[in-house]
Amino acid sequence: MDASGSTAIIVAMVALVGMSAFFSASETSFTCLNKVRLKGLANEGNQRAERTLQLAENYDKLLSTILIGNNIVNILSASLASLLFVRWLGDAGVSVSTVVMTVVVLMFGEISPKSIAKKRSEALAMAFTPILSAMMKLMSPLNWLSMHWQMLVDRIFRPMEDHGFTDEELMTIVEEAEHEGDIDSTEGELIRSAIEFYDLTAEDILTPRVDLVAADIDDTSEKIESLFCESGFSRLPIYEDSVDNIVGVLHEKDFFLNRHQKSIRDMMTAPVCVMPTVRIPVLLRLLQKTKSHMAVVMDEYGGVNGIVTMEDILEELVGEIWDEHDEVIEEFKQLPDGSYRISCSANLDEMLERFHIDREYDSVTVSGWVLEEMGRFPHEGDSFQCENMLVTVERVDKRRVLQIRVELLTPDGNSAHASLA
Repeated sequence: MDASGSTAIIVAMVALVGMSAFFSASETSFTCLNKVRLKGLANEGNQRAERTLQLAENYDKLLSTILIGNNIVNILSASLASLLFVRWLGDAGVSVSTVVMTVVVLMFGEISPKSIAKKRSEALAMAFTPILSAMMKLMSPLNWLSMHWQMLVDRIFRPMEDHGFTDEELMTIVEEAEHEGDIDSTEGELIRSAIEFYDLTAEDILTPRVDLVAADIDDTSEKIESLFCESGFSRLPIYEDSVDNIVGVLHEKDFFLNRHQKSIRDMMTAPVCVMPTVRIPVLLRLLQKTKSHMAVVMDEYGGVNGIVTMEDILEELVGEIWDEHDEVIEEFKQLPDGSYRISCSANLDEMLERFHIDREYDSVTVSGWVLEEMGRFPHEGDSFQCENMLVTVERVDKRRVLQIRVELLTPDGNSAHASLA
């Protein structure tokens, strides 16, 4: 082979490696493509973004085109390299060409273009769109064969159904987005709250029966006025005979405007009653539909478990909402000696997460968890150990545990002055 022939082969090999880089970058750019960003550009009138989005929607055919093209150019470049090195080095040329082309294709045809495409996926995808569109038309027969072969393989092996993302996978995506700086911690927390929102039920967020501030329908106006003033609530449940028979909800504004003209029964509105298992997205829609701000949670025997307000639901998304009448309660407080004082009305899952306890319990609140662990109603000063926590009951009333102190222990049983996670 003369020098001009060798030069022609080398030029052809460089061109083929360049085409390999093009196909590799195309695959990565469309794989990492942000469709939401592209849709935004398309809505602004960017025709190239609209065409790119159409290609991305037909991803199977696009991928088939890219893989076929990439394999063709890689095989051709390897064949030409073998021919060239055999002419130069004889029988040893095959081994040399294999090593050289493996390094060249990996570095310049795969790793480098894919690394660049990952960082500039949208820009490169839009730049490659005209060429890829033409190739898809040119390779239509090969794509047809590839798609039908894939259908045959799918029928034989019956691929698993795609059930979409699980909650755990979505949480991982949010964590990765936070880590990479795409969203900040506040946005991440809001997204996590929205994901968890759909798994919560009325039982998880209700104000329990023992904490209810309610008025008897036969109470005097003076007593009801006192309840409004002392509680700071804008609405009160109204019961008849017992708290298990809530017959209405009285709004503060209606009471103060009409208390001299109307009876309590005429001023109150009918209560919305739900079961503890109703999911709070369903409950939210129900409250919106009935134009109510409070729902009464009933148990299976017709008694009252508690109430859920619109504010309780919204707080699961955006966190605690305090107004000028709310008393700010610190549910988890670290003490100077390294232990923690915890209000037993706190959510049990939140406490277990803070102390990295990976166990399942039937209880929803810390109070219920203490009763579940001890198996009896405790007295002040009683204590027990759970995992790495020494729990001491500090306050109780006649019906429930009010406050505990948690001391973290080291593996040898000594106190650990660690910070709350």
